[in-house]
Amino acid sequence: MRQAQCSSSAPWLLAIALLTPLMVRWGSGQSLDRTEIEIPNIPGHLTLKCDFHSHTVFSDGLVWPTIRVEEAWREGLDGFALTDHVEYHPHQEDLPFKPNQPYELALEKARQLNIVLLRGAEITRDMPPGHLNAIFLEDVNPLQDPDYRKAVQAAASQNAFVFWNHPDFPGPEGQFVWHPEIESLRSAGLLHGIEVANGQSYYPASHRWCLEKKLTMMGNSDIHNPIGMEYDFSRGEHRTLTLVFAEERTPLSIRKALMDRRTAVYWKNLLIGEEQYLRPIFESSVEILNPNVAIYEDGEALVQIRNRSDLLFELQPISNATGPLNYSGLALHPKKVSLLRVTAQSGARSGEKNVSLPFTAKNLLVEPDQGLKISLNLKVNIAQAKKN
Repeated sequence: MRQAQCSSSAPWLLAIALLTPLMVRWGSGQSLDRTEIEIPNIPGHLTLKCDFHSHTVFSDGLVWPTIRVEEAWREGLDGFALTDHVEYHPHQEDLPFKPNQPYELALEKARQLNIVLLRGAEITRDMPPGHLNAIFLEDVNPLQDPDYRKAVQAAASQNAFVFWNHPDFPGPEGQFVWHPEIESLRSAGLLHGIEVANGQSYYPASHRWCLEKKLTMMGNSDIHNPIGMEYDFSRGEHRTLTLVFAEERTPLSIRKALMDRRTAVYWKNLLIGEEQYLRPIFESSVEILNPNVAIYEDGEALVQIRNRSDLLFELQPISNATGPLNYSGLALHPKKVSLLRVTAQSGARSGEKNVSLPFTAKNLLVEPDQGLKISLNLKVNIAQAKKN
């Protein structure tokens, strides 16, 4: 969702937002439990689950700032940013706008729940340049300059990280243009990333731009409603996330990782990022339980493969691969052990050999429409068929 359609003439919406803390704790039946998201760390770095784009009643959201933090905690997040619009305040007749207040109201709750909370804001202008988020701010007030470039420069003077939100907005879906205004920000070092996914949308064009222009891949919820109205967690859905590969669980380390482009995007069942980050996640998640298998020339073997993570891996055989075994594709479901059936190729020589089975992990995107190439390695003993 890009913007909730709210009116300052509807104070009952604000009343609902103010009652949300009571509804969440006592009226909704939600337990005060945290569901961890199991995605392995990669060598030398923690894998932090983060959302850097969210809204509260202090702009066009329908939730109080502390509830945003509680939602993030329940869903297993590590880092979170409140990024209310600095120009758009539909509730201001009922709730005076104070740019730093969302962060200040939420900070103590974030400390209690050990959530790394970042002060942020959304610079909201017509396209171009569109909407831009700035995080790691010290003070939101200077970003209210009517000149968007001066607003971005005010963020840069605070050592902020700035990224371009939903680059198709407000045009028709699929209308993506690399505007001169955006290129000017990038070439001046004022733009650091782009949302590759926002809420329910994935943008292949943004994915390609990040690779070509060396910008950080971002994935965020852009949540306005209570989170449970946008995602059905009972069916295994999750909010759109940025995975940050940081050395420590601190704001400084998260910022360094973002500036160094050490991220991946977790959107629905897709994991989107560079191979150097997706490959170690896959390899740390997947274990072959019986890597040594025996098979008769006219029989089959069952290879048991465990997926330790909460990620789904959709594996498709590489069709032009050669080797002594036949095998098909499979899905490695989260926290499950899956079976891969293998048979000997006609005419395969008997004996023991090391075999590499090449696949494409279709939903681990290293480029738009290009999955990560992986291999499952076995030691196979092919024996002649039993004689009757």
